[in-house]
Amino acid sequence: MILKEERFSVITYMHRRSDAANGDVERRMPERGPAMENKDSIVTVFEEWVRDIRSELAIAKGRTDEERQEYNETLNRAILGYEEDRSKLLALIHDIVAKRRLSDLPIGSSYGSLPEAIFAEIIGLNVLELILKNKEGLEEIQVVGRQIFEVRNGTAVPSVHMLPSVRDLERIQQNLVLFNQDTLNPRKKWAEVVLRDGSRVTMTAAGFTSEPTLTIRLYTVKKFELAALAAPGLATMNEAMKGLILCLIRSYFNMVVIGPTNSGKTNFIKAMIAEMEDHERIITIESRFELHLRRDFPQKNIVEYEIDEEDPRHAGMQAFKLALRQSPKRICHAEIRDHDANLYVRACTRGHEGSITSVHVNELEDVPDAITDMCMLDGRGMDPIRLTKRITEYVTQVGFEMAVVKGKRKIVRIGEFSYEKGQVCVNDLAIYDDSTDSWKFPGNCRIAHRKKSTKMTEPGIRC
Repeated sequence: MILKEERFSVITYMHRRSDAANGDVERRMPERGPAMENKDSIVTVFEEWVRDIRSELAIAKGRTDEERQEYNETLNRAILGYEEDRSKLLALIHDIVAKRRLSDLPIGSSYGSLPEAIFAEIIGLNVLELILKNKEGLEEIQVVGRQIFEVRNGTAVPSVHMLPSVRDLERIQQNLVLFNQDTLNPRKKWAEVVLRDGSRVTMTAAGFTSEPTLTIRLYTVKKFELAALAAPGLATMNEAMKGLILCLIRSYFNMVVIGPTNSGKTNFIKAMIAEMEDHERIITIESRFELHLRRDFPQKNIVEYEIDEEDPRHAGMQAFKLALRQSPKRICHAEIRDHDANLYVRACTRGHEGSITSVHVNELEDVPDAITDMCMLDGRGMDPIRLTKRITEYVTQVGFEMAVVKGKRKIVRIGEFSYEKGQVCVNDLAIYDDSTDSWKFPGNCRIAHRKKSTKMTEPGIRC
């Protein structure tokens, strides 16, 4: 019989079980005498169980190399949110708890059983698991220290849940990076993880930010097509807007999308790509796979690049060089940044019409100048005025501005760029009217663009 005051260890326990052929050693929470009425003591015992079971799960003792590799993959997928693998791990923890006859939950636990509480510590996300169970309208989870905010329908509100301690957030961070070939430590105080459904997790450690942070962005739109965005449920556009956008896509204008974070830029870009011909070769270039076009459009002719700017052999410049040799019809660049602006400009001016990207600016009028500024950073001697004119006419032919309006993501403006008398001009093709919740169409394409759209557009679709 194990003495109450003896410190429990999985290794010691296994030895005792092995030595006692007929032994049925039980390991329960110590009886609640006066010493165990202390909440901290009970929590300490629970933490010991968590550490020991975590070690047993990680060791994968007695498995062949192939079985160990498969098991580690299960752990990895469980951390990343694959429901089938999470169920396997939870069942395994149930078995371990039953064999050891562990029973008591720590005081104040929000979980229905001890295996669920242990799972949340080892594989899960603590109280974030409770938030993720209610995904209706959930778009983002933001954690700062212990405090949690839930973003639903574009609005962040304080959650009814709060992490027990900052240490719990740090443990969640380490769980998320453990099987994803990333680190979060005093030398590297940030990390990013992409979950199974394309959701993105961004983390920072104390010292880089005043408190540890965790942001989980969930992609909630499952059907990527313009018709879905025009339906009353989403109302990102209406039928007239859908017709205009189809015209612009099929006319092979080079397009740019702007808007604040979480305004729906990625989903809109994917909806436009869904309308492109399946046989057209599309090449995407991203710092992290976010669009997941091959996953969502397996029938399309798509090549996806994931670049690493810290490795010159796999940086954006190398990706663009290879991409241009792979006969792309369109290039989809998730977001123009300083180091790759010149390459994208070069691609759009060398025959790859119909390409699309996004830029972080406040208004459409700012887009050409912002891209010009990024191009000038590489130190080459270029005439900024001539470069801005070139970008306006060939790279940013049509722009889309997105915003969150009354909890719904809207395309609030579509504009056609032109360069007139040394100035960037935007001719509004469509503008959202908040007072009537509808779109107005104040202008038409310029003559040159109208000829292009008339030539390229199918009958029945007009700009």
